[in-house]
Amino acid sequence: MFEEGQSYAPVTTTADGAVTVELGADHPGLHDPEYRARRDLLATLAHRWEPGEPAPEAPYTDAEHEVWRVVSEDLQTKHETYACREFLDGKAALDLPLDRVPQLEDLSDRLEPLTGFRYRPAAGLVPLREFYGALADHGFWATQYVRHHSVPLYTPEPDVLHEVVGHGNTLADRRFTRLYEAAGRAARRVETTEALEFVSRVFWFTLEFGVVHEPDGLKAYGAGILSSPGEIEEFRAMTIEPLDVVTMGTTDYDITHYQDRLFAADSFAHVEDAVGGFWDTCTDDTVAALRAQAA
Repeated sequence: MFEEGQSYAPVTTTADGAVTVELGADHPGLHDPEYRARRDLLATLAHRWEPGEPAPEAPYTDAEHEVWRVVSEDLQTKHETYACREFLDGKAALDLPLDRVPQLEDLSDRLEPLTGFRYRPAAGLVPLREFYGALADHGFWATQYVRHHSVPLYTPEPDVLHEVVGHGNTLADRRFTRLYEAAGRAARRVETTEALEFVSRVFWFTLEFGVVHEPDGLKAYGAGILSSPGEIEEFRAMTIEPLDVVTMGTTDYDITHYQDRLFAADSFAHVEDAVGGFWDTCTDDTVAALRAQAA
């Protein structure tokens, strides 16, 4: 999970390891005591997880499985229209269920033979360096909760649909995971907060909200777009700019709304060359120079 997302629903932990999720004033589940209890339960299970153990099994309810089904079925045809080729390749390889929320451990067992990646359960805020650094070790920190049933088609938070339908399908494709790994190595290589934030922003505008030109039109490859039935239909109407690492690394964004400024690559190979190349070589000094160039 990203630090930006946790400003929307931070967590607090008691001495016995129990976790309380503090929902924002505009959160659709704020006044739903059953939903809040579910969020706290799943966050507590994740908080008590230890590396090397299987991811905890989340006791999903029928209502949560129904939210998964509604979103997954809605995205089926939209992915065929709006998703890039590499995402569709990963989706075919992972073959997610449409009728139920899969468990993170089961997904890890399916991903590992494909790309080496495994999920790590996140209770809440994972510091940026830890979140990105895990990517270098084929680890992906993920939430297990399901968005509130009143708004199944959009969430400002990275819930399990975002982590699995969005990122999981990309984690099943080696062209994508080479980029994840490069981002992880970059996060470990740089030392300054400014450089780490620059790496994070490039990740946001690419692997979270990236778009790419294909012969039959503009397609999405970012997990944030591809896990949102609403945003996936709107992204082509947003302000589309050419992919540019300097601009992406110095641009602010708001996690709680549709992204109205997107950066389009000429091809997926362009993403690999420009973005992967940046992550493969960036240092504190080179990022400082890029920031100075933008200023």
